[in-house]
Amino acid sequence: MKGFLRKTAVAILAMTGSGGASAQGRPPEKADASNGHGAVYESVEGWADLVETLQGLPARMLAMLPPEMRNDPQLRQDVGRLALASVTGAAFDTLSADGDHPFFLPQLNMLTFAGQPNPDTIYRYTHITPGGTYRLRGEKGAMRIATIGEMPPYRTVNGVLTPSPIKSYHDINALKTDAQGRFDVLLSPVRPEGYAGDWWQLEPATNRLLLRLVSSDWPNEREPTIAIERVDAPASMPRPAAALLEQRLRDLAAQTRFMATLFVDKVERLRREGYVNRLKIFDVSGMGGLSGQSYYEGPFDLKDDEALIISAKAPTRCLYRSIMVTNETYDTIDWYNNHSSLNDSQSKPDSDGVLRFVVSKRDPGVPNWLATAGHRRGLVQGRWMECDSNPIPDALKVKIDEVRNHIPADTPHVTPAEREKIIRDRRVALHHRRLW
Repeated sequence: MKGFLRKTAVAILAMTGSGGASAQGRPPEKADASNGHGAVYESVEGWADLVETLQGLPARMLAMLPPEMRNDPQLRQDVGRLALASVTGAAFDTLSADGDHPFFLPQLNMLTFAGQPNPDTIYRYTHITPGGTYRLRGEKGAMRIATIGEMPPYRTVNGVLTPSPIKSYHDINALKTDAQGRFDVLLSPVRPEGYAGDWWQLEPATNRLLLRLVSSDWPNEREPTIAIERVDAPASMPRPAAALLEQRLRDLAAQTRFMATLFVDKVERLRREGYVNRLKIFDVSGMGGLSGQSYYEGPFDLKDDEALIISAKAPTRCLYRSIMVTNETYDTIDWYNNHSSLNDSQSKPDSDGVLRFVVSKRDPGVPNWLATAGHRRGLVQGRWMECDSNPIPDALKVKIDEVRNHIPADTPHVTPAEREKIIRDRRVALHHRRLW
């Protein structure tokens, strides 16, 4: 029995890479594992590197935060959850990394939230092979914004994996459709001779496509369906080479580390810059933000009886606008089960033409409430998309019981029962959107 337990322990340590060097002094990747019947195997190449990255990742993330955050048991688990979301998202990327056989898969959503997703947006992506020719077909649907962005390869800047700016966006809503609302578009470096259909030019370096589906009216806007195929390569998919699979494992470690550490200290960095309960412009032009979109953001720090009133003169024209809240590690607060995000279909200016949003833990009974879901600290972020003005809102901290003193008297009151129904209705609308 003791021999069986010893062999089992050796096998588990070898598979997880947590056993350090083997008895012969070899690194974990070359450690031997027994199958219990005398046969001995070496670990899968690339696996130990991945496990080593995952094992040290939460500590790396915590080291980016100040001591009072590192020592908070609740926040430590938030960091662990962010690390898990990062590896989950990166694993999708690794398992689908074949540009000759593309397929749009989830990128950011309520579970793979590393990167702070917009609650109104469904994000999907696919790998493509630079220089290939691709055909995209489907039903256009009816979305406020439906775009496909071309993503160049990641860069390494000062030893850190960094995304390259998206240079080209393609508008699905601009495509021609047949009587059934179906589109058919070709994506290639050069328009084929004699081809008269819809065509998008493919940038030479593009190796991924990012699909953004932005909905403002969740229950009523209809998302497109999209199929993509490479038409200048065989349809069948050969068995991936061992060297390629190994490289993907090693890339997975780097991608996970990049996503997990990208924004984990973002809120704290803004706090150190003095942006507490006030807002500034957030420039995402170098990170693939949508053309025509302007962002503002700033950390909030509120006691249980305090609220932050965000106010700005409402633009007279906007394709889309939104505001949302994150937690201390820049993860979007659960918008499925909380009233923690609002867009132009869900919020209205007050009678004086001013947009006001109230950020607080407790419901102040105003229509434009942003729930912190129990987080004392976090971040407010807003978007203006193709608006005739892009104001940076003012922020005023007040007691929750005094909110009514700072808003027009005719602002409606939302009862607890009404709020409960609003939250349940928005959750149903989100469940009807296709994440996967």
